[in-house]
Amino acid sequence: MPEEKLTARDLARRSQAAVKVKDREGWLSLFAPNAVVQDPIGPSPFDPDGSGHHGPEAIAAFYDTVIGPNDLITFEIENSYLCGNEVADVGIIRTVLPGGRHVAVVHGVYTYRCNDAGQLVALRAFWEFDKAEVIEA
Repeated sequence: MPEEKLTARDLARRSQAAVKVKDREGWLSLFAPNAVVQDPIGPSPFDPDGSGHHGPEAIAAFYDTVIGPNDLITFEIENSYLCGNEVADVGIIRTVLPGGRHVAVVHGVYTYRCNDAGQLVALRAFWEFDKAEVIEA
């Protein structure tokens, strides 16, 4: 039986699941060697020059500094649009910050693009850093 080709939506869900359970290696394994992560797109405290995190080392550093330290990150996808090798997820990301006393709530559009080998080549997040809400847990 032929192997089923993963869609960008499948990879997005795997990415989100790996982040939720803090599976660093599982998350990193989803990316192609030439991949880029832009979360959020443009300059931010996570990416001061706004060029994104390119390649395995930079993406691993992004995980280690932005994703890994948090207590929990969950995704509430309200709508998902699969088009060719890309998916755009619209929804909310809730991040329980270290120590568990505060939650960052981010509304946005999160896009994932894959290659024909079933790897992510781009994860791009459209959200405004200044509009993220921080609430008590």
